[in-house]
Amino acid sequence: MFSLDLPWWEFVLRGAAVYLVLLVAVRISGKRTIGQFTPFDLLVVVLLSEAVGGSMSGGDESLVGGLIVAFTLLSLNVLISFTASRSVRLENILEGEEVLLGRNGKLFEKVMKRHRIGRNEIDRVLHANNMSLEDIDMLILETDGSINATKKK
Repeated sequence: MFSLDLPWWEFVLRGAAVYLVLLVAVRISGKRTIGQFTPFDLLVVVLLSEAVGGSMSGGDESLVGGLIVAFTLLSLNVLISFTASRSVRLENILEGEEVLLGRNGKLFEKVMKRHRIGRNEIDRVLHANNMSLEDIDMLILETDGSINATKKK
């Protein structure tokens, strides 16, 4: 329960490697991965955690090994968010930038396809804001994956 099968530093290296690889993978996969989850997205996240669990622990199932990996992941998360909050460039790399999906009642279909935004999602946003397509001044995909619509004045 308390004895480690691997040296403590190997847990730190394994946890850090998995964290950084998944951070890059999630960032590359786009804003919709981190926005509102569909059931499919949730399933992918759960399976991802299951898939990388063994690679972080190296087969060690000790309490101490699990705590070392957990502490490593939490520490990296704090360090990266702390650094990103002080660097606009790093924040843009990690979180991305807003994307204009439409303007003046016109949707940008190519941009929507590139970011995997379907017309149904746009219709839901418009309905939630009591708007029609003609009412749109700007339609923006935010860095968190949500979509905001502003109304013409």
